[in-house]
Amino acid sequence: MKKALFILLCLLPVLGYCHDTTFLKVHFLYGSKPQKKYKDTESKCFGGMLGGHVGIEGDSEKIVNFLPSGQFHWFAKKSDRHSLYAVHSISNFYAILGSDPKDVKYAIVYVPVTEQQKQKFDSISAAYLQQTPYDYALLGMRCGAAVYEILAQLNVFTEYSIKKTSTKIFYPKKLRKRLLHMAERNGWTVIYQEGTSRRKWEKD
Repeated sequence: MKKALFILLCLLPVLGYCHDTTFLKVHFLYGSKPQKKYKDTESKCFGGMLGGHVGIEGDSEKIVNFLPSGQFHWFAKKSDRHSLYAVHSISNFYAILGSDPKDVKYAIVYVPVTEQQKQKFDSISAAYLQQTPYDYALLGMRCGAAVYEILAQLNVFTEYSIKKTSTKIFYPKKLRKRLLHMAERNGWTVIYQEGTSRRKWEKD
């Protein structure tokens, strides 16, 4: 009995660590354009070298991401929101710009969060999936700014107004550089995949 109790006490720190260690995985699909000799066979993704996409995986195979819906808006309109939050599987997320997932360049940043932060993320996601909180527009909120806005609510980043957030995080690379810098500084896990040589990819 004493031996069993001793083993249990030794395992408690490990079990506690496993229970308390939760991650949000931020998925970055890099922007790209076809290499010259492949311009007739490779797709011309919207956004090109400053494009790409980003979303947050809170639960396995469920990436929450912000997208346009309907007619594209150059300027944000509060009363006519052409936007939505959606959930994609990992393979569908990386195919969203028309490429095969195995050919794209991506980075996945593992952001450690508490159980309370994870619960708040789940609550925010559920609300945003039910009703979009802002319009999708060129001069407004897009995927990078939307991910920043959620992470700021979780105290991962400094929280700004929607207007300031959309200005500071104008495209995904602006967010990616910040998060990769934080990952390097804090020793967070980052997983990379190099994209096909048929395309020219963004660099960090």
